Amino acid sequence: MMGNENLINILGLSGIIAILSLVIVLVLKMEKIKHMRNENELLRRSLDEMDEQAKLIVRTDMELNKTQEELDKKMTGLYALQRVSRSISTTLEESQMFKRIDSKCLDELGFEKTCCFLWNNSNEKFELRLCMGYAEEEIGKLYSFAQDNRQLFLGLINGDSNLSSLSFKEEAGLKNAITHTFGVHSFVIAPVLPKEGQKGFLFAGTQNLDFAITEGDEELISILANQLGQALENARLFEKTWLAQQGLEKKVEERTRALSQALEEVKIISRRKTDFVSAVSHELRTPLTSIKGYASILLAGNLGKVPQEVFSRLEKINKHSDELTHMVNDLLDISRIESGRVAMKPVPQDLIIILEKVGDLLGVQLKERGLELIVNISPDALTVLADSEQLSRIFINIIGNALKFTPPGGKITVRSQKRDHLVEIDVSDTGCGIPLESKERIFEEFYRVENPINEQVKGTGLGLALVKHIIEAHGGKIWVESKIGAGSTFSFTLPAAA
Repeated sequence: MMGNENLINILGLSGIIAILSLVIVLVLKMEKIKHMRNENELLRRSLDEMDEQAKLIVRTDMELNKTQEELDKKMTGLYALQRVSRSISTTLEESQMFKRIDSKCLDELGFEKTCCFLWNNSNEKFELRLCMGYAEEEIGKLYSFAQDNRQLFLGLINGDSNLSSLSFKEEAGLKNAITHTFGVHSFVIAPVLPKEGQKGFLFAGTQNLDFAITEGDEELISILANQLGQALENARLFEKTWLAQQGLEKKVEERTRALSQALEEVKIISRRKTDFVSAVSHELRTPLTSIKGYASILLAGNLGKVPQEVFSRLEKINKHSDELTHMVNDLLDISRIESGRVAMKPVPQDLIIILEKVGDLLGVQLKERGLELIVNISPDALTVLADSEQLSRIFINIIGNALKFTPPGGKITVRSQKRDHLVEIDVSDTGCGIPLESKERIFEEFYRVENPINEQVKGTGLGLALVKHIIEAHGGKIWVESKIGAGSTFSFTLPAAA
């Protein structure tokens, strides 16, 4: 019995030990399973994250491809826009301008149908200037739609805003009408706004269902419309300028013709005047010679002694005959120079030698009036090309005038200076001066300045006119600078001797 109980105890203990072993094994397996579940969960999460990253990479790649496509499309559009802009800007003819917008350019922009209407204020209608992608029979529908919906398009023009298939939200009816009439799926309408002249709109559309118009496409069409408006502005400004120039040239031509005719008439009158003066002067010389001759015979007493009263009157006749003869000779010289019958013989002349001769000739008058003649000739402006006799007459007349209008104790100064191939000679005095209004007229024939001194000084008003003709016959010119009470300076130019 004891043996059986021991066996039972041993078996029970073994069973307990076996159960404990199984429990321990089970616990260990449970821990292992738990650990494996945790690893599986981590692996699942990693796989989910990798899946999300893969999806993100795919989406990013798709977006990048889409962006690249958009960039390529914009670049293509910009290149096309640049070509068409350059093409339309190289002409100033409005009709040629629209012909230079070709279908290839618009295809590159993504549009195969295009038209442009301009509003005519005179007949209050839209006029079609550009039409591409439409058959001949479709154009009539476009005209009718533009006229029927002109308030829509005029509002678009006046509002300076675009209209596109992107713009429509609730106005599905109008959008459908445009797409149906113009035969497109999507479109852009942009205003063409030159500053002057006809304004209008540019329509661009596509039938391609796969082509989705973007804001970038709308912007490209807007830029094209703006450039078209600028080109139209340039063409119209050029046309206006050209028409104005043609009108101006016509007026100038008419005016030139009238002036030429008037100049010919002036030449004829001047020639007749010269011929008349010459003829009258010649006719006057004969009786003057007779008067002076008879007066001289009577003064000489060849016909007997004359009373003192008669003698004094005969002297006045002789003196006035000399003055009249001098005036006639001046008139003859002027008329001869004007008609070209007096040939100048320009040879090198020494100004100092000429002025010494003139000084000797006028010396008595200078001494009587207490005037000083100062000659200051520059060494590099010493010789001129001139006719000796005529050069002397120039100085005699100018210095003689200065002598008459310079008060006693005054000075008359002659200077010269070189100016390129000319010699400028200045004759200055300390006389009464010339009024401003008389400066230009002083070289006219028979003109005399109105002042108290001139009323006392005798003269014909021909001296300076003769001087002017002589100087101009030598290829020079004469002018005067003067101020009342501060004297005058007569300046003239003559060719310099080499």
